[in-house]
Amino acid sequence: MPAAPDPVRLIKGDADTGPPRRLGIVLLVISAAQLMVVLDATIVNIALPSIRADLQLSDASLQWVITSYTLAFGGLLLLGGRAGDILGRKRVFIFGILLFTLGSLLGGLAWNEMTLLGGRVIQGIGAAIAAPTALSLVATEFPEGKPRNQAMAVYAAMSGAGAAIGLILGGVLTDLLNWRWVLFVNVPIGLFIAFVAPRVLHETDKHTGLFDLPGALTATAGLSTLVYGLTHAATDGWSDTVTIVALALAVALLAAFFAIETRSPHALMPMRIFADPNRTGAYAIMLIIGAAMFAMFFFLTLFVQGILGYSPLKSGFAFLPVSVFIVISAGISSVLITKVGPRVLTLAGTAITAIGMFWLAQIDVTTTYVSGLLFPTIVLATGLGFTFMPLTLAAVSRVENRDAGLASGVLNTTQQIGGALGLATLSTIAISAATRKIEELASSGAATSPEATAVIAQVEGYSTALLVASAMAAAAFVVTFFTIKIRAEEVVEAQPAHVG
Repeated sequence: MPAAPDPVRLIKGDADTGPPRRLGIVLLVISAAQLMVVLDATIVNIALPSIRADLQLSDASLQWVITSYTLAFGGLLLLGGRAGDILGRKRVFIFGILLFTLGSLLGGLAWNEMTLLGGRVIQGIGAAIAAPTALSLVATEFPEGKPRNQAMAVYAAMSGAGAAIGLILGGVLTDLLNWRWVLFVNVPIGLFIAFVAPRVLHETDKHTGLFDLPGALTATAGLSTLVYGLTHAATDGWSDTVTIVALALAVALLAAFFAIETRSPHALMPMRIFADPNRTGAYAIMLIIGAAMFAMFFFLTLFVQGILGYSPLKSGFAFLPVSVFIVISAGISSVLITKVGPRVLTLAGTAITAIGMFWLAQIDVTTTYVSGLLFPTIVLATGLGFTFMPLTLAAVSRVENRDAGLASGVLNTTQQIGGALGLATLSTIAISAATRKIEELASSGAATSPEATAVIAQVEGYSTALLVASAMAAAAFVVTFFTIKIRAEEVVEAQPAHVG
């Protein structure tokens, strides 16, 4: 089985692209940055009980430790992508990394709830600036064809495996040191990237344009309000006044955003980016897969700690097969992409992901790690690895150089916002299913203790949410069938792109 591409060796023989070692370091810098910003969406998950005990946080506040990062990250990604296009991607990339590092330091030093949430928001803003420029730098630093395809595979592996690696690393650091190190760990990595990047990256051409601040404000506020409304519905119901007002306001803000974008000469998200049906399909698929994937990590983390009784360290390593098989399958997809094309790979990936998610949904109170989690997560990870690489290629393929940051920004946005929306929606479904199970057990007169009833209901909620997530993955397969049409010949015949 082919291994993931060697980022140094894959460039050898391309004399027109510069020294192999320099481009290997370029890929190391970009992929390390992407891994860092992606894994921070999950690295604190396993540390949450320790954070709550240390800072005396309520359950509602604890939820915002995750949500504040995801909202800042997803809500500002489009602005971050456009900033790279207008100001130059190298300098914007470095600024984003430094801001992310500062947020990590503040969060690690947090002495109360507000300083922790403030650090997480700063992290999210830094990630929103760095992530889209990272992907567009792959497109401009590497020539189109095999070198870029293999570089994309490394990037996609970091994107796909980052969530699982975050859970592993979070468990290790929380058990061996303390929760603060899940944030401190970013500081030396961020400083290394900021030191090396100016020495190996080319600055790209600056493109004329102004920042679309009305678009940025309405998009960020609309998405944040939508996620808040969905999250509030999970605990207070869909008929609650706050839920209804939040969702109505979100719809109004997002409608205003699209109205602004269709009229603004400097639109944050010009509608021309959706002219290619392959790109539009890639965005829709990433939104759906992001929703299913983030929810899967959340519910399985609760299951292995709350039901199986795993420690943070053991919980983290329970997700190791996910990381390994995402990397392996992403490597295989980089080899197959020029033979079968993005369409076949994405169809296979989404189908395998749906099967793995459906298998995971069969968990119950008797499930053990080996009997019910290990093999389904391997299947799921294989599907994700086959999905991410061709989606990344479809999103940035045939895009004008001036829109490279925008195209990658929308792709990252769909994954993060999909994750936030999916988690909020599926949490509501899980809570509703658990409530129904408790009522069912009570009405049936089943002789179970309150503790046993609570456990059975919890697992019923997780199972139902995972079942809906499998339906989401199946929907992604359908979207792929109708939208992704890039053939293998188009990938093989791609010519080197002009570096801006």
